[in-house]
Amino acid sequence: MTPNETATGAAKAADKEIFLSEILGIPVLSREKKIGTLSDLIIVETAKIPEVKSLYVKRSFGYPSLIIPWENVVELGHRVIVDIPALEPFEANPPEDALLLKDYVMDKKVLDLEESEVEVVYDIRLVHRNKKLYVTDVDTGKSARLRRFGLKTLSRVFSSEEPEDQMISWTYIQPLPTNIGSFKGDVKLKVLKENLAEIHPVDLADIIEELDHDQRMAVFASLDNEHASDTLEEIEPNVQRDLIASLDIAKVVPLISTMTPGQAADVLSAIPHSEAEDILEALTPEMTKKIRAITEKQEEKVIHYTTQKILKFLPETLVEYVQNDYPNHARGKDVIMYIYVVDAQEHLMGVVDLKELLIADDKAPLSAIMSENVISVNAESTLKEASQEFERYGFRALPVTDDEEHLIGAIPYRDVMDLTHHLLE
Repeated sequence: MTPNETATGAAKAADKEIFLSEILGIPVLSREKKIGTLSDLIIVETAKIPEVKSLYVKRSFGYPSLIIPWENVVELGHRVIVDIPALEPFEANPPEDALLLKDYVMDKKVLDLEESEVEVVYDIRLVHRNKKLYVTDVDTGKSARLRRFGLKTLSRVFSSEEPEDQMISWTYIQPLPTNIGSFKGDVKLKVLKENLAEIHPVDLADIIEELDHDQRMAVFASLDNEHASDTLEEIEPNVQRDLIASLDIAKVVPLISTMTPGQAADVLSAIPHSEAEDILEALTPEMTKKIRAITEKQEEKVIHYTTQKILKFLPETLVEYVQNDYPNHARGKDVIMYIYVVDAQEHLMGVVDLKELLIADDKAPLSAIMSENVISVNAESTLKEASQEFERYGFRALPVTDDEEHLIGAIPYRDVMDLTHHLLE
């Protein structure tokens, strides 16, 4: 619905929908004379949804801007008509603690936990009801994006085809930090429907990198150790430094402990040496030894990057057993896209790709669907040799075996190919 379809008087307006993108820039008139254009709306959160309290009106030729209270609005449609006796009493810039709807919310990132992905607010829906104007939803859909770029006609075509969940109710929107009066213009918004546990670490890392320090800490503090650890691995080094430097060592150590040695070495390489040493001293001797071997370049052996948190089963194990309880089998594992088949003595016999497992016959044993031509690396192989295997075959992980072909564990792709501290020349 467009502004032309809204009621032409504030007193008559009731349950009429307005999109912010369609009223920004419209003329503002007082006593039949244009006094400026609508630049933004100033809102306050009085209950579950915000209420528009003032109009922010820009004027040309260097004249001061105007802040006009909502109660002075007479008409809101393709133009705004206000009733004010003179301009001077309303000349002002928005106060420092004002929440500007366009500047603070439009084009900002929002996390929809139901979709587990990062979205962008392209438009904002308002409702004109009982002489007041309320903010009800943020719109992340394609039609909103088209409206944002002025393509209103085309946006209506997509609007009828879009799912309802493109519109996110403001009741699910919470600012970070929670003190709304401290907002600045670069603050992002979050959809916090229950908690942050469902957000994929890659998506969460992206949004954390966009936040300021206080907001990063607020998000990070709400994560459990495993989720925080996985997210920390995905964050760029300068943000890693910011987070780790601000956390108590008692919080950092459990995060590092849940990582593979290669991932831990990559994170510790991003922080000052003295801080990394304090963390290393608090880890188990075995973990510390492996990390030092990586960061100090004493040994570039695959064994120091190997994780034993993998999926392995006997060859007679039925497909349905692995399929039916896969979430529990995979919980806490570092490599979950491959199922390794071993005999009773832990000799590596074959490998099953997760995609093959999902389409296999339920009653088939793993031995019937496994690939016996397994590409593996020896525990004494170098990282350079492992990287060559990754580049040649494109696997996401490689099994690691000893000289007798016993399965020791696996090495994830990123622990070889994505580590910033690792040199393969």
